[in-house]
Amino acid sequence: MTKQTVTVVGGTGAQGGGVVDALLASGQYAVRVVSRNPASTSAETLQKRGVRVVKGDLLEPSSLRAAFEGAHGVFLVTNFWDPTQMPRETEIGSAAVKEARAAGVQHFIWSTLPDAEKLTKGRLKLPHFTGKARVDAAVDAAKFPRHTFVQAPFYFQNFLRQLAPQPLPNGGRGWAVPMDPAARVIHAGDVNDVGRTVVAAFAAGDKLRNGSYLSVCGGQYSWNDFVGTLNAQGHDVEVQKVSADAYDAFFPGAAELRETFQYFEQCTYFGPESESRIAAAKALSPGGLIGFADWAKRNLAPTTAES
Repeated sequence: MTKQTVTVVGGTGAQGGGVVDALLASGQYAVRVVSRNPASTSAETLQKRGVRVVKGDLLEPSSLRAAFEGAHGVFLVTNFWDPTQMPRETEIGSAAVKEARAAGVQHFIWSTLPDAEKLTKGRLKLPHFTGKARVDAAVDAAKFPRHTFVQAPFYFQNFLRQLAPQPLPNGGRGWAVPMDPAARVIHAGDVNDVGRTVVAAFAAGDKLRNGSYLSVCGGQYSWNDFVGTLNAQGHDVEVQKVSADAYDAFFPGAAELRETFQYFEQCTYFGPESESRIAAAKALSPGGLIGFADWAKRNLAPTTAES
């Protein structure tokens, strides 16, 4: 029997790459990935794994039509941190939605986040959350036969990269944060669980309520929880609370991250509807989603730099 095709936009990134991995692991789908440069090393690597890589660019919506034609499903994630997408995330996301609908896509899955500006009544903007949230209305309005919203968590993988432990102002290593370290408000998880949830949503079909929000979450944590777990596993890290002004002076772009942490403290990561949306995602994963302790044990070995 011919496999249904799923097109992934963002398939060379962390989240989209996890979706590609999960689609291939399922063995149920033919996988396409949209790339601005199908001759790139990352695209060639995907092709060697049996992925069809097709040329397309979110900045040129009409270029996506060929990638969407004949696809049963589409998974779309935009990248706020790409400077070319950053100021236009809502615009380009909405345009891609229209192209997918015109191409006859049957099941559209959009990677979104809460509208932080709305939830905080304008006090906090968080464009990397809000810009995605504003595409939700375009997805609803498109009237796909099926559509699903997936919300990715605060990635555990952040601790391997931009949030790896750093030297602290008063000595030691760990994290200086502009929020209460005891506030258990961070919905966190493994980026690969996002991919598995997306594939489960495609496979569920009409068994999943149309328009469902799936918030992928391995657990709800405080900074003290992260530190306590790591130290119990042999690390030597700590967390310190700092003022907003002090945090903003740490590095370029710190104010955006500071507002993100403040949003967590005020609304939690996934916001006021988190409980039902997390439950909906977990219902698709009978094997469960990995928690921080197990993930850290597998991926974060203590280093001599921490001692």
